[in-house]
Amino acid sequence: MVIETDITKMFGIKHPIIGAPMGPFYTTDLTIAVSEAGGLGVLSHTNLFGGSPIEEMKKNMLYVVEHTDKPFGFNVRTARMQPDAPSLCRKIPQFIMNNPKIKEQCRYVITSAGSPKMMKTKSFQKLKESGSEIKHFHVAPALWLADKCIAAEVDGMVVTGGEGGGHQSYEKVSTLVLLQQVAEKYPDLPIIACGGFATGMGLAAALAMGAGAVAMGSRFIASKESEFHENYKNVVPSAKAQDTILVTGFFGPIRLWKNKYALSHDLVATKEEKIAIETALTAEEMMDQLKKGELAYQGNIEDGSILLGQSIGIINSIESVKDIINSIVSDAEKSLKSAYTQIK
Repeated sequence: MVIETDITKMFGIKHPIIGAPMGPFYTTDLTIAVSEAGGLGVLSHTNLFGGSPIEEMKKNMLYVVEHTDKPFGFNVRTARMQPDAPSLCRKIPQFIMNNPKIKEQCRYVITSAGSPKMMKTKSFQKLKESGSEIKHFHVAPALWLADKCIAAEVDGMVVTGGEGGGHQSYEKVSTLVLLQQVAEKYPDLPIIACGGFATGMGLAAALAMGAGAVAMGSRFIASKESEFHENYKNVVPSAKAQDTILVTGFFGPIRLWKNKYALSHDLVATKEEKIAIETALTAEEMMDQLKKGELAYQGNIEDGSILLGQSIGIINSIESVKDIINSIVSDAEKSLKSAYTQIK
């Protein structure tokens, strides 16, 4: 049995499973592993250790197409506090245009943490008009943000609820509720569900609610192929769902594993409060926040920023990406068949 959806057909992939954006961390090897296993791997917007995000993205794309002939995607964080985002939105589409193999395989760009309109550059429009099959999705962590995605004429949305790791909205609406809201309001738009997915039961539930695929972060962090430090990975199997917390992050609320760093931070209540904090930030304080991601990448799980979602409470082992995807798809098929038998 094959689970075929609007998303699998759109991207030419075997399974409705996609890598979630996981910047600032590297996900190059993970992207290859997910795509090779039949899903859609996604390169992160990486800016660790003072490197150029543009050059890193170019290098990572070249590496991916050297190691797989399968489709893949990439992420750009388009937040106010992400000064390299406009350049990425202009220059990466140009780079893709000039590299036939990348142009053929790069089928997905996911913008997040800011405005979807930033990707509406002349270079991206030229790329789409040149015969590229690339599609632009944007992360929608609230219903009003889904409305903005529609106004920006995106090709699809990643609907992510408060359970997910990393950047979140101020509304704190769960994926279960938000996915139903968006699917009911925009039934014809391709939707990827994100936030709390790590099992076949979760995939089956998302498909039943109108999504065409799920995107997973924490489940893929706890994989043999991910570039995350072993200390970071090993947090996951023994963790409980309640071992994460929402705190104030660089772009707004962020869900982190409860370590010394996370517990030393408060949570802003509103976007206005966050903008006021940003205005008062010094360059030194901004660099300090970036360094917390670098510490995590190097394995310091007490002082680093450990982005993980509540799905860690249903992840019990570190496995190969291939085994993870095959197990999830197999279990989803069983769940869907079981549900079908109840229709009389």
